[in-house]
Amino acid sequence: MSRELSEEERAEFVFEVERLRQEHRDLDVAIDALMAVGATDRLQLQRLKKRKLMLRDRITTLEDALTPDIIA
Repeated sequence: MSRELSEEERAEFVFEVERLRQEHRDLDVAIDALMAVGATDRLQLQRLKKRKLMLRDRITTLEDALTPDIIA
């Protein structure tokens, strides 16, 4: 980001990151459970894994916005 975040924006980002991390953990549990019972619905597993990757990307983007740029 090219500008500094306000305290309110920073708080919203932190809250969103925590919410996304929880959803990411929930997807981990769901994927593990489906694999443990031998679920044969590969499409469902693919969708869950894709959603998990999208969450990881969004978390990374938000965390990058929260980290101040350091010019070396």
